[in-house]
Amino acid sequence: MPEGHTLHRLAGLHQRRFGGGVVQVSSPQGRFADGAALVSGRVLVRAEAWGKHLLHHYDSGFAVHVHLGLYGTFTESAGPLGDPVGQVRMRMIGRGQGEQLYGTELRGPTACAVLHPPEVAALTARLGPDPLRADADPDRARARIARSTRPIGALLMDQAVIAGVGNVYRAEVLFRHGISPYRPGRYLTAAEWDALWADLVELMAIGVERGAMHVVRAEHDHGAPAYVAGKPRTYVYRRAGEPCRVCGSPVAHATLDNRNLFWCPACQPG
Repeated sequence: MPEGHTLHRLAGLHQRRFGGGVVQVSSPQGRFADGAALVSGRVLVRAEAWGKHLLHHYDSGFAVHVHLGLYGTFTESAGPLGDPVGQVRMRMIGRGQGEQLYGTELRGPTACAVLHPPEVAALTARLGPDPLRADADPDRARARIARSTRPIGALLMDQAVIAGVGNVYRAEVLFRHGISPYRPGRYLTAAEWDALWADLVELMAIGVERGAMHVVRAEHDHGAPAYVAGKPRTYVYRRAGEPCRVCGSPVAHATLDNRNLFWCPACQPG
């Protein structure tokens, strides 16, 4: 599932290409036909992301909400677009405020729906602070973590606690700070939380800028292969049984809340 930086990068791209202009929206597949009719021909005022959710706000007050889930993807291209290929849930075509025509096609999302303003407010109210948003309040997440006996590895993945953090950032930021994923949230110190949050802000911003995760510090990155060709190099994520890049101990693997968990027992004790 794409992590938060991917949605922020998409929001920025859609804002540049379609923002401020009239957008033609359709649903070649048909499953979003009623929603598309509500916003097609309207001006896209703003595209934004909140955690793993993408929102397209139109001048009518409606917003299109997209959650990519495990299989959703956007395909971007310069216009004009040819006939749709495959199951295209939503197609957008517009010029924004420029002369170049652009199109994007959405396939396979978990959610694609038109929301009224109160529904948008309800959606964002149930999400935790997003490290990539300027209006994020990390103290709100810290307060929930400080009261919780749940493992910090579970809390970081809870979108009601922190929005946008997925399995890769969870594993890597805990390793970078030497914190066991099993430590109860209430035993995380204020200083440790401040450092974790600051690191998430920096790492996820790099993901937005470069379009890829960069989580291994230069002094530990010796050109070893990624866990899968074309994927980023990581400290522990999907490296079970391989030697830790720092201490050489085997990277451990388990499941936590039905999600794969990776960590170094030597570098992240307790």
